Amino acid sequence: MKLKESYDIVIIGSGLGGLVSAIILAKEGYSVCVLEKNNQYGGNLQTFVRNKTIFDTGVHYIGGLSEGQNLYQYFKYIGIMDELQLKKMDEDGFDVILFEGDDKEYRHAQGYGNYEKVLLEQFPEEGIAIKKYCSKLREVCAKFPLYALQRGKAYYDDAEIFNLGAKDYIDSLTYNETLRAVLSGNNYLYAGDATKTPFYVHALSVNSFIESSYRCVNGGSQITKLLVRRLLEHGGEVYKHHEVEKFTYQDGKIASVICTNGAEVKGGLFISNIEPKLTLKMVGEDKFRKAYTNRVENIESTIAAFTVYLVLKPNTFKYHNKNYYFFKDVNNIWDTQNYTEESWPESYMMSMGVHKNNEEYGDSIAIMTYMRYEEMQPWENTFNTVAHKNERGQSYEEFKAEKAEKVIDELEKKFPNIRECIEEVYTSTPLSYRDYIASNRGSMYGYVKDVNKPMQSFISPKTKVENLMFTGQSLNMHGILGVTIGAVITCSEILGRDYLLDKILVANKKVQTV
Repeated sequence: MKLKESYDIVIIGSGLGGLVSAIILAKEGYSVCVLEKNNQYGGNLQTFVRNKTIFDTGVHYIGGLSEGQNLYQYFKYIGIMDELQLKKMDEDGFDVILFEGDDKEYRHAQGYGNYEKVLLEQFPEEGIAIKKYCSKLREVCAKFPLYALQRGKAYYDDAEIFNLGAKDYIDSLTYNETLRAVLSGNNYLYAGDATKTPFYVHALSVNSFIESSYRCVNGGSQITKLLVRRLLEHGGEVYKHHEVEKFTYQDGKIASVICTNGAEVKGGLFISNIEPKLTLKMVGEDKFRKAYTNRVENIESTIAAFTVYLVLKPNTFKYHNKNYYFFKDVNNIWDTQNYTEESWPESYMMSMGVHKNNEEYGDSIAIMTYMRYEEMQPWENTFNTVAHKNERGQSYEEFKAEKAEKVIDELEKKFPNIRECIEEVYTSTPLSYRDYIASNRGSMYGYVKDVNKPMQSFISPKTKVENLMFTGQSLNMHGILGVTIGAVITCSEILGRDYLLDKILVANKKVQTV
């Protein structure tokens, strides 16, 4: 494939938001080109292989993929749903919440009826609180039209949604500390914070997993492969090892981007799937109003993560078709980001890979816990990717090994025999996410949504540079569903919102009538 002289649309970054936007626009007849700096497409969908074992970097499970549900309909429209290889997770407990000193496993089940039933079995006195909670989840989600694939005006005028805190609301339902912790127990899905996280973020994150939860067989990079295939079929183009380093201008508009390999790519409209803080620096902050660049620069990024990847010895550790969320203190599940060196890790999320060849035994485990970017300060000026190898030194390797030991110590509390099942240990730090995904300070989920400053972190896909737009996890919501909807919002600015929504709905109706 050879670059054309010019494209209608140039997309910088091949994360989910960039690829979905590219497909939508290519389907509408635009000439589209996607540029990726890395050796692998897909952003957070990337996988890596160690000891012939596949590991996901970001996609541990996906919600809303059963027939007719929201992500199912979006994926059907972009043409990837039928070829995805999925395994439905445990219907009676896809997420399990654990507390130190409590031997019980508190389960989140799939389907609202089942979800309520399983919680009631565990908390028989709490029927009113559980029903009220489930009702509120659905009520809040219904106020976001594109989440429900419905027409409707933007939701920004309903201030009440944005002013309701997640912890405050959940605490108001019951005095039972354990139930409060269980309802909030998968707050790793959005890096929950006691004083900041709005309830709508909790609701939008949790609801689709309650509706249905799936794992990607052999890793989430299959989504990327299907997206790239569909893009090429619609006449779009995608190039790796094309890292954009600067923009050129003509008559106040972007004329082209220049890549580090010397390639110049001209276009009519440019969509950045790169994190907005970084995009503004690349584009030139002088092209925007000072108030705008200051606002974007001052938006807080979510905390980063440290992840331990375990390659398991063959046929030693049973496959668990669920995720585990572990907390040391039932009363402190919203504040585990505020760890001390001595208390770390105060919590973790554990997930297993699933492979089509062996469903009885697992071959990999990923354990993710919070890590502040400040801990990376000694190695902050090093940069390392597959395309640009750069060792960070012995001190960095020792730091990672010591942290991995602490995480495995915590895992042993739940799985006492885990160490004898481990063949190899690998790790990633906030620097890994910074370098591979280009996320600000290794942030897990883009920007913090703060109930005290509800509008500050919302960034419009349109910018003051006439032919520059944004897409990606930092705009509206993170996660597979959130970023897919974000891409639809970005493309709606070009195509028209009702027009695009109708296309998505019609594509799904056709499927149902065939």
